Amino acid sequence: MRHLHTRTTRRRLVGALAAGVLCATGLAAPAAVAAPATAPAAAPAVDAGLALTPPMGFNNWNSTHCRADFNEAMVKGIADIFVERGLKDAGYEYVNLDDCWALPSRDANGKLVPDPVRFPGGIKAVADYVHAKGLKLGIYTSAGTKTCNTAGFPGALGHEYSDAQQFADWGVDYLKYDNCNNQGVDAKQRYTTMRDALAATGRPIVYSICEWGENKPWEWAADVGQLWRTTGDISDNWGSMLSILKQNLPLAPHAGPGRWNDPDMLEVGNGGMTDTEYRSHFSMWAVMAAPLLIGSDLRSASEETFEILGNREVIAVDQDPLGKQGAVVSSAGGRWVVAKEMRDGSRAVALFNESGSAQRITTSAAAVGLPDADAYTMRDLWQHRSYNTAGTISATVPAHGTVLVRVQADGRWAQHPPAVELGLEGDTLVEAGRAAALTSTVTDLGRTAAKRVSVVLTGPEGWSVKATSPTSSASLPTDRSLRTKWAVRAPAGTPVGAYGLTLKASYRSPTGVRVDSVLPVSATVVVAPPSGTSGLGDLAWLSATNGWGPVERNTSNGESDAGDGNPITIGGVVYGTGLGVHAESAVEYYAGGACEAVTARVGVDDEEGADGTVVFEIWADGVKAASSGVLTNAMPGQPITADVTGARVVRLVATDGGDGITSDHGDWAEARLSC
Repeated sequence: MRHLHTRTTRRRLVGALAAGVLCATGLAAPAAVAAPATAPAAAPAVDAGLALTPPMGFNNWNSTHCRADFNEAMVKGIADIFVERGLKDAGYEYVNLDDCWALPSRDANGKLVPDPVRFPGGIKAVADYVHAKGLKLGIYTSAGTKTCNTAGFPGALGHEYSDAQQFADWGVDYLKYDNCNNQGVDAKQRYTTMRDALAATGRPIVYSICEWGENKPWEWAADVGQLWRTTGDISDNWGSMLSILKQNLPLAPHAGPGRWNDPDMLEVGNGGMTDTEYRSHFSMWAVMAAPLLIGSDLRSASEETFEILGNREVIAVDQDPLGKQGAVVSSAGGRWVVAKEMRDGSRAVALFNESGSAQRITTSAAAVGLPDADAYTMRDLWQHRSYNTAGTISATVPAHGTVLVRVQADGRWAQHPPAVELGLEGDTLVEAGRAAALTSTVTDLGRTAAKRVSVVLTGPEGWSVKATSPTSSASLPTDRSLRTKWAVRAPAGTPVGAYGLTLKASYRSPTGVRVDSVLPVSATVVVAPPSGTSGLGDLAWLSATNGWGPVERNTSNGESDAGDGNPITIGGVVYGTGLGVHAESAVEYYAGGACEAVTARVGVDDEEGADGTVVFEIWADGVKAASSGVLTNAMPGQPITADVTGARVVRLVATDGGDGITSDHGDWAEARLSC
């Protein structure tokens, strides 16, 4: 669903929109979607020549919503940037308009009217401008009486053939067809009618079905449109991106040329995630063969944003003509391995770290489907460097990071230096003034030996970082490691927070080529929790991720900005303290081995009406210590207690209860840590 930005959760509004509750026109629901007399008798087949690779381009919604800065000048400016910055040459093709391009009412002839303030030249003039750049134009409407924006722009339900012809006459090349105010008309009927209407125009128009995965379009829409949304809307935060990723990954068998799973548009560059997280976002969308529709305003984008969006080696994974969506190989402990078969026989392999701390993620050439070989060429698609590997595909991946490689059985593997994996073992939670013991590892994954290996670990200015064992080795054969112990101390009084450490290894290939490999990691300065019982809503956390909006202290989850929550209320009882979250959520606290128990009263917040199912879990040093089971809005707050004796890290997790994320506002009421 799209375009609803009120305090009320968007998931809760889906049913109201489908029933036309938000439609202010008073139009009655059509008894059926009638085709004009000129409609073809037989349903035409989907154009087999459209979207043979996932569509690439731009859509304005994520950066502008319905604000005044969405206008003709912006659209033309994006087209200019596509050409000037090489994005067109990299494969980006469509410049798509989202909601709010039209006036709220049709004209006397029932035709759509472009907003003359936003688009003074009309849509055809914009299309002509975009086409002159060698690009294509997309447009938006809804399979209902109104679009999703609360201003109530006209939808196409009952007007399919007229609207489709109007789009074709304007020169539109792509239609995004949303799902709001659909009057309860069967989804297959609504979307099939527009398919037939588009075909009747005779113009090739890529058809994007946007019904949010509600009716499992991956099971029926391959002969209706070229792509279909599999989830609700994405938001510019880690929790939202992660949730959508997890929903889309299992649908790999349904994707292929001209029939793509669409996990929604890109948020890269909009500012709600780190560059590391945006690289993960882009990498995982590419390995899932997802449409790549830029959602940031490129007129003000950073160079890092252009670097991510313009990475042609990653784009090549997405655009591979074989059309396979990557499949999950493993996912234990948030350590994801996703492999995508490529037309040339290679595999694109994403090592994706869901967790909030660096993790080693490993797989093998055999596990990702490659044939047995003496060695393989492994290309790092973000470093743009090639290595040889004896078969192990492995990396220590930063928190929320992704290592994306392309691996193939290649007789020229010996031309490349051996792949070397860097790692850092030990607890990177550092109490200021006290030494922490860490061990670095440098491991040769290649078929050839790594020569003249050396390693150095550095920390922030003022920190003490000393090696307590050898830092070099003359040679490392395959699967052998250089292990170096380090004593790391943050100065007394160092403020709580995350600080960067850098592990750097240098080595030479058998032919004398020098290779420098760098692993950035994070050390977190912590303070021991206070003695006695403390409210978790008042304690500093190590990390917090949330499905919608930030985790809230002592209020419910507001889904948007910090501080926009309401009083925590479960089963009619109001609680003054706790945490307000939204699945999927995880909040970590430092316990330092000095605490005994976590207690809370948990449940779905009353603000969700009859919606929402949440499971609450408490983890101690990676081991589940307590679970609430599935809780619904109809249930009062449930007590939960976990023994966390001796744990250094305590983690509070809220999941969706296994039924997808729908209004899952979870409350950790009266959450307390006893130490």
